[in-house]
Amino acid sequence: MSSIRQEILQAIKDYDRIIIHRHMRPDPDALGSQVGLAEVLRASFPTKEIYQVGGPVEGLDYLAEMDEVADHLYQGALVIVTDTANSPRISDQRFEFGERLVKIDHHPNDEPYGDLVWVNTKASSCSEMIADFAFSFPEELVVNQAAARLLYAGIVGDTGRFLYPATTAHTLAVSGRLLEYGFDAALLNRQLQQISLKVAQLSGYVYQHIEADDNGAGQVILPQELLEKYGVVDSETAALVPLPGTVDSILAWALFVWQPEGYYRVRLRSKGPVINEIAKRHHGGGHPLASGANARDLDEVAEIYSEIQDLCRKFREEQAVAPEN
Repeated sequence: MSSIRQEILQAIKDYDRIIIHRHMRPDPDALGSQVGLAEVLRASFPTKEIYQVGGPVEGLDYLAEMDEVADHLYQGALVIVTDTANSPRISDQRFEFGERLVKIDHHPNDEPYGDLVWVNTKASSCSEMIADFAFSFPEELVVNQAAARLLYAGIVGDTGRFLYPATTAHTLAVSGRLLEYGFDAALLNRQLQQISLKVAQLSGYVYQHIEADDNGAGQVILPQELLEKYGVVDSETAALVPLPGTVDSILAWALFVWQPEGYYRVRLRSKGPVINEIAKRHHGGGHPLASGANARDLDEVAEIYSEIQDLCRKFREEQAVAPEN
């Protein structure tokens, strides 16, 4: 058993107050790992104060809601941050006010912040890691139905319903074990999948306006006037990100979403070419095949798309010569 897991468990035992953070603009894995861990700790240590913080959950309130925590509660507290690679992305920067800091994440460890750091890039999701953590200590940690539901939601969210390459036999085994806790998985899957009518209508625009080259690089730009026309805000566009990937000829792509501050949020995805280095060059980061970045204007949007095109071209060339080696 990993010694880092034992160290984290000991830290949890040592503190009476634990405050759990996650990243800004949460997805199901951010909330699943954060609040799933909170539910495990509440069930395991009923006398401890356990808080989950981070502001708006952006349409995922069917999963969980956040607590309001006064500044003074951070004094002498253990702070745990889940599913967040870089400290600037942590939602609620008061995470620095605690006495001790733990980082639990499955993204590349580009910024190893924290006093205790547990990073597993082979895990499908941070929720899978939290489930592993809880199941590693069956005599000390309690997984209840609420925790199982949240952790399952996080795994389903980050694996694209078990479609993405990060899905392993272990991922499926953990998910199957969580299902044994008896929550309504069918309802949860529908909640994770369903979208509003306006987003469905915008999906039609996305399919009609995919720009793609001969090497499999794709892009879709969602400008201000389009978002206003459909009445859609950035937090609602997550469901649009996988759509270009359903096109058989597209290898890697970006969805560029205009932000009220004037820049573009960039969501990068890939079926093979490693795209997180592109993200790092543009104020972002993430997984090799799923990353995020920012573009200050349309010139940087064009620059990022050009980099995706170069990446896909090189990937095709390498594939073409591979059988000869």
